[in-house]
Amino acid sequence: MIEASENFRVSTSKDTKSPYINPFSVPVLHGPDGILFDFNLGARIVLPARTEGKWRITLRDLDTGNILFQNENTGATVHSAKRFYVRFGIIVEDISPQKEARIVFQHELNLKNKKVVIQFPVGTLGDTLAWFPYAARFAHIHQANVTCILSALIIPVLKDAYPELTLMSPERAQEQDILADSYAMYCMGLFFDDKENVFQPTDFRLVGLHRTAAYILGVDPAEEAPKLALSDETRPITEKYVCIAVQASTQCKYWNNPTGWMEVVAYLKKQGYRVICIDQKPVHGTGIIWNHIPYGAEDQTGNRPLTERARWLRHAEFFIGLSSGLAWLAWAAGTPVVMISGFTHPTNEFHTPYRIINWHTCNSCWNDERERFDHHDFLWCPRHANTPRQFECTRLITSHQVIAKISAAIRALS
Repeated sequence: MIEASENFRVSTSKDTKSPYINPFSVPVLHGPDGILFDFNLGARIVLPARTEGKWRITLRDLDTGNILFQNENTGATVHSAKRFYVRFGIIVEDISPQKEARIVFQHELNLKNKKVVIQFPVGTLGDTLAWFPYAARFAHIHQANVTCILSALIIPVLKDAYPELTLMSPERAQEQDILADSYAMYCMGLFFDDKENVFQPTDFRLVGLHRTAAYILGVDPAEEAPKLALSDETRPITEKYVCIAVQASTQCKYWNNPTGWMEVVAYLKKQGYRVICIDQKPVHGTGIIWNHIPYGAEDQTGNRPLTERARWLRHAEFFIGLSSGLAWLAWAAGTPVVMISGFTHPTNEFHTPYRIINWHTCNSCWNDERERFDHHDFLWCPRHANTPRQFECTRLITSHQVIAKISAAIRALS
């Protein structure tokens, strides 16, 4: 507990260590008797200092019936331990001496027609696309006025598909002081070190990358592909083609079979497909490890808008890639996805009948709560680093296994 501050107007700020815009340091909504409250990252209540009598505050979870917190004080700031969606109930009583306790303020969280902010971290394509349908589901269920803060690069492919939502970049959100009067705010993310389940009710590694958003927002976790709205829906080339994406942010995400991509591209071309690589970079890596566009693939790499990538995917026969952002974009575009991944468990991503993993090797370290992913280690391999088994999860996925799934996708199209 800390004494309530009299300086109630405090500007929001973007913490350089945080991917989110912080809420105001004190609640932004006014109750009676100088009480302040909101639900921006949990229930927040400021009880003004008093020289006579006391406040009694009770914080409940209205759905479970649990009393989460109760305290008597002469002025305090109260912040719930949980920052994900909880249907909070607040009761503040005046318990002045020699008087019967009197309810001064009572409020039950109700998002209907309220201003709600949902933040997505900038710099992640797949995560944002995976989580976005749950934000739309949340807005629909609660009939809330939802503003989504996300990367300006992603907004063009989603904005017109979700007219009921307001989409804006973090920079624009700060310019407009969007949190100055927000009723509630929630943050989407992968909270690796959230041992006390402050920001997520269950560890994302247990429920899947996309479904973690449903648990944070308290909605049905059934998966749903995001909708895309493209300004140009025309076919980019007349011949039938397949899109591939071979690059990733860390080496464990790559298909590390040394001849895999070359053999797959050769097979596809033999089947009469043009093979289009739509990665951002034709070459990516670090130190002495560099990954190149596969021999025989046509180069459509470069810093191009997502709307163009989505256009290529929309008309592709199918997409072949990794557990990466472009796989999620392909899913959103309605394109069959052949996904090659060993470091993630199949429950981590959306369902595709063409998911490839080799169960005879080490696998699924990403979804192991005992292993802490290191974003700064490009060669992260928590179980077999610097041994002959490093990256065996995908090294031992053969082109034979991948081609079998591709053949199944081709049969399904015929």
